Amino acid sequence: MIYKGAKKMSEANQLGKQGEEIATTYLLRQGYIILDTNWRAGRNEIDLIARDKDFLVIIEVKSRSSDKFAEPEESVTRDKQNALIRAANAYIYRKNINLETRFDIISIIHNKNETRINHLKDAFYPRLRSG
Repeated sequence: MIYKGAKKMSEANQLGKQGEEIATTYLLRQGYIILDTNWRAGRNEIDLIARDKDFLVIIEVKSRSSDKFAEPEESVTRDKQNALIRAANAYIYRKNINLETRFDIISIIHNKNETRINHLKDAFYPRLRSG
């Protein structure tokens, strides 16, 4: 029983890695410059960090083998967005970057029959704290 779960997790990790490779190739073809991959700040991780003209682009890649239950981008919750924002702030501070920052999601459906990419630019915005 434990083996099945480990195998399923391994397949999910493999699909995630394939998705990040597909997203990287896609972005390079669009003229983006990839600055970092799988960059970590504590427990928070950014899948891809790129430059698109005068923008620093923080990219979350979500891959699924089908959209049977939901589109991959729907799994980027407010908590995940906040984690990406925290990591982006750390990256900007550590690298001393002075560019406008954008948060994108690249949603990938990848299986033996198709590879479908949906690039959502400005997928979400950091909320300003009040008070």
